[in-house]
Amino acid sequence: QAAAPLHPVAVQCQEAQVMVTVHRDLFGTGRLVRAADLSLGSAACLPVAQDAAENTVTFLAGLHECGSTLELTPDSLIYKTSLSYKPTPSGNLVIVRTNAAVVPIECHYPRKSNVSSKAIQPTWAPFHSTLSAEEKLMFSLRLMNDDWSTERLSNGFQLGERLHIQADVASGGHVPLRLFVDDCVATLSPDRSSSPRYSLISLSGCLVDGRSDDSTSAFISPRPRQETLQFVVDAFKFAGDDRNLIYITCHLKVSPADQAPGPLNKACSFNRASSLWAPVEGTGDICSCCETGNC
Repeated sequence: QAAAPLHPVAVQCQEAQVMVTVHRDLFGTGRLVRAADLSLGSAACLPVAQDAAENTVTFLAGLHECGSTLELTPDSLIYKTSLSYKPTPSGNLVIVRTNAAVVPIECHYPRKSNVSSKAIQPTWAPFHSTLSAEEKLMFSLRLMNDDWSTERLSNGFQLGERLHIQADVASGGHVPLRLFVDDCVATLSPDRSSSPRYSLISLSGCLVDGRSDDSTSAFISPRPRQETLQFVVDAFKFAGDDRNLIYITCHLKVSPADQAPGPLNKACSFNRASSLWAPVEGTGDICSCCETGNC
């Protein structure tokens, strides 16, 4: 839908990017806003084009760019960002005549189908059963209630409580698979490389948070099924920072269920009573690198 005074913001959710077209008559009053007062996302990305004849401004950003956030539901990938209008005084005046505004923007993509609009014409004879199976690995990471029966409705915690985190993979037509959590890092922004950051799981499946003196964090053993891995983490906050929203980003992977766990495919917790690392499955020696730091 073209941007017009009646619909001043038009969004196109493309394969790997979002295009936002904004009519400068943002409020439908005939008073055109300045392009310089418009930005996209928390990173305040600037427009890439203006059309003086149409009085429109265009933004183009990758789905992961400009500070967008990603929400996963069982059926959809939802990329969220926002268009911001912050009026600044024109010339040397000290007044403005329009309100600031924020327009939320979402792009929804199905998780269970091919979203590409480009037809694929392979030059070889594909092995169809293999291809269809490869498309059906769907990973999820959810906060669960204390008895693991259902997903937790709230993501708010008090210090002293425990987070019950469940990782799953839906394997479709694959051979039986065993799920592992390779690493998890906590940050104050969606960018897992931002600082400060705190490693909960590292070294290919060592729950290093459980090594802290004041922690009882651990993997749950035994698993409810091979495609599921559960672990608990004591609630925490970053010292010296008043923000109460923490992002936890995890890397999940699978191996064939009949493949024996090893130093690169493991789920190891620290047992405070014995002062030893113990795996959810496999022999104890696969966890020794959790202590040496070289897996």
